[in-house]
Amino acid sequence: MPPAKRAIRKRATRSPRRPLLWLVPARWRSELSRVLIPQPRIAARVRQLARQIERDFAGRDLVIVSLLNGTVLFLADLIRHFSLPLRLDFIGVSSYAARTTSGELIFTKELRLDVRGRDVLLVDDILDTGRTLKRVLEKLRRLRPRRVKVCVLLEKRARRVEKVRADYVGFAIPDLFVVGYGLDFAERYRNLPFVGVLRPQRGGGRNRDVR
Repeated sequence: MPPAKRAIRKRATRSPRRPLLWLVPARWRSELSRVLIPQPRIAARVRQLARQIERDFAGRDLVIVSLLNGTVLFLADLIRHFSLPLRLDFIGVSSYAARTTSGELIFTKELRLDVRGRDVLLVDDILDTGRTLKRVLEKLRRLRPRRVKVCVLLEKRARRVEKVRADYVGFAIPDLFVVGYGLDFAERYRNLPFVGVLRPQRGGGRNRDVR
């Protein structure tokens, strides 16, 4: 068998349970321990989510509210699959401002659109403890929308402390510090096209104190 075909067969028979180190670009191998969700899986799952959301909101006056900043890549890929009319706005939240304690949340950007009587899809990058999502949902519901549904790219069920849930979940993941596809550590790694696991020596612990 030619060497090229042997290499292809070897890659195709890799166990899916093994860390996908071969997918980590050389530039990032000293910082990332593995690729948790490669780009093709993300793209396929985002298309599935978009189809489900379109069915559920067919014929409705949809407003998408996205949390800054980690949702940007996920949001862009999601909404380009929609054919239904929609409006888009953003809420900014932060738990890293000076003189804040762990668990305290600051709203850095308010909604511009009026969501009263409208269907709202809240989009976030990761649902972790649920503290951030709980506060944002409380704020949105005070604005009297018709209904609010939640869509997240990632969900860490093991870390949940608040009784909140997402209606649309891209991937349930273990309690790992993940970066890429919009998620960051110290504002780095957002541009990676996959979701990877940060090495502990690079600061990999948990993604958020509040989220």
